[in-house]
Amino acid sequence: MYVLAGDILADVTSFALRFAIGRDRPPLRFPEPRPLVHLPANPSFPSGHAATSFACAALLAWLTPLPKVPLFALAALIAFSRVYDGVHYPLDSVGGAVLGLLVATALRLLAEALRRSEQGQRAG
Repeated sequence: MYVLAGDILADVTSFALRFAIGRDRPPLRFPEPRPLVHLPANPSFPSGHAATSFACAALLAWLTPLPKVPLFALAALIAFSRVYDGVHYPLDSVGGAVLGLLVATALRLLAEALRRSEQGQRAG
């Protein structure tokens, strides 16, 4: 449930920020080299792929016994792939990664606060 919430929250937040910031994607400013994948119609910063992959990696690292390095390595590869494909600038992916980590951290802090509140109510 937390991973799904993190994925959705990171995606919605990155989408809203892209339109608020309005940064053009690389192929709109530099026609060569051509992107390797379909060029999304929305603005570029921050990368939604980077945001969701880092949010999910961080939440899975917190919630499961899965090894952490492969989780974050996969998230980093996803973020890098968007630059390699030519649809994001490097800073777009870095910004998306930071956003994803912030979303995951906020959800974790919220979950821990709710758990402490429930424990306090049971004790009282």
